[in-house]
Amino acid sequence: EHADGVDVIMRPARAEDVKAMSELINRYAAQNLMLPRSEEQLLQHLADFVVAEYEGRVIGCAGLARLSPSLAEVRSLAVAPEMQGHGIGSALVRYLLDTAREAGIAQVCALTLRPHLFERLGFQVVDRWEISPKIWQECIYCPKFHHCDEIAVLFNLEEVAPEETSSPRWSQFLRDTVPAAWRRNFASAMEK
Repeated sequence: EHADGVDVIMRPARAEDVKAMSELINRYAAQNLMLPRSEEQLLQHLADFVVAEYEGRVIGCAGLARLSPSLAEVRSLAVAPEMQGHGIGSALVRYLLDTAREAGIAQVCALTLRPHLFERLGFQVVDRWEISPKIWQECIYCPKFHHCDEIAVLFNLEEVAPEETSSPRWSQFLRDTVPAAWRRNFASAMEK
């Protein structure tokens, strides 16, 4: 994969990449731009991660977390600051979309502060309530939980029947499944 003229190798993550991945992710986590990941967590979910390698060095990473048989989430998308602007983040997301397609996953979502990166790749900005509540399973650990400024984006790899996401039954399911306090927090966060 060539990311804007930079000869970058996109590949599945390996155990020896974990230290570099953790440093990359936690550098942004320290700025409250993403959730931190310990080396233990990354090792535990290593099969979900891909890395971008440039001149033998890990300069980017991203994970694809399966939330349900038909839905996966792009997580921990990080590119070294000095390598940004070369399309590496987009290349990592495209790699994950190909992975999801091969696995028969119908939809890929993300919560992001940079929706334009995802929109350029064909994702659509959506109401976070249209996505499975499982997308919020880690939100409780986020320091911005009560004042979330992330945008939900969704990519349809397969046509999903509209009733799955917009029916009264789905809305009722959300009301029954997602704790009221969470709904209020997210609703107030989105109004700000």
